[in-house]
Amino acid sequence: MNIQIENVCSIPLEKQKVEIVERKGIGHPDSIADGLAESVSRALCNEYINKFGYILHHNTDEVQIVGGQSDPQFGGGVILQPVYILLVGRATSVMNGKRLPIRSIAVKAAHGYLKNFPNLNPKTDVMLDCKIQQGSQDLRGLYDSKKELANDTSIGVGYAPLTETEKITLELEKYINSALRKKHPEAGEDVKVMSCRSQDFIHITVAMAMVDRHIPNPDHYISTKEELVDKLTDYAHHFTSRDISLMLNTGDDYDHNIFYLTVTGLSMENGDDGSVGRGNRVNGLITANRPASMEAAAGKNPVTHVGKLYNLVSSLIAQDIVTRCDTIEEVYIRILSQIGKPITEPQVVSVALVSPTGAGKEEQKIKGIIQQHLANIGDLKKDIMAGKLGMF
Repeated sequence: MNIQIENVCSIPLEKQKVEIVERKGIGHPDSIADGLAESVSRALCNEYINKFGYILHHNTDEVQIVGGQSDPQFGGGVILQPVYILLVGRATSVMNGKRLPIRSIAVKAAHGYLKNFPNLNPKTDVMLDCKIQQGSQDLRGLYDSKKELANDTSIGVGYAPLTETEKITLELEKYINSALRKKHPEAGEDVKVMSCRSQDFIHITVAMAMVDRHIPNPDHYISTKEELVDKLTDYAHHFTSRDISLMLNTGDDYDHNIFYLTVTGLSMENGDDGSVGRGNRVNGLITANRPASMEAAAGKNPVTHVGKLYNLVSSLIAQDIVTRCDTIEEVYIRILSQIGKPITEPQVVSVALVSPTGAGKEEQKIKGIIQQHLANIGDLKKDIMAGKLGMF
């Protein structure tokens, strides 16, 4: 295996002067597109396994969301025009002369996923269209779940460990869309967290769609917003001793009656569009200071598509290395595939270390970690299908 290890002369990100991190929450239009693509892929995987005992070729990583129109009002508004969602991709629809209802499977899975947003009525607030077609002959011919040959030439990127700012950004959104929302139904699922650390000061900007029917008047909005800022600031301090400034919905203009109100808690109800792959990477973050692959992991098949598998495994390798190698401050993993070649045998695995001593005695351990993860890469599909590995 072609494993290249080098020590890079770089200041660890935690010690750099400026760091910028973003997370798009589960209700952001781009994240919803990712979630829909992945839910359709999982549904097809389960159908293929039930019918044939293994996963057939498919990729459902092209979902487009076209925002609707709404009229939010204090106390409750209305949806004027539904959101349009287009499911696109390729999937094996005929096997051994038997046709499979791939579009019905996809639509059912998409409707099931939209139930994650309790203020959205998929029957009336969404127009769902499915254009998933049979895959190309060359890729279907290349696909063989037993051979596990890469069906793309692609790059996977991972790094570890997360900085304090990255952890705060990731965990704040998860907190908002779990414990916080249970106590504050005013908070919608569409959340974006943008964090900027300047030396030892972290400034956090949170955008949060507010659900209008739970907010009777402007005073309630303002008081809820102030309470949320306090709770979010307190929660962020769990992850750092640095000074924090947190602001919420900075686009509000009370003097001109501008409030971030929505009917569904989702900005896609009123003009915001979304696409697969435009949001978070597989570790749940968008990181301006880090290298990243442009591949969209969500919706790609979990057997041979390296755009999904290599991004996941590179992150797992990076985490394993920093956990088991004490002298390494940061590690960056880049894995390159070649179409038609075994996914266990990439063209190259590039390991960039930030360490005062370099790889040194750890080199063989690092190579062993990489080899072990790649040898077992086929096992990832079980965790992917079970939803144990995040795609966004």
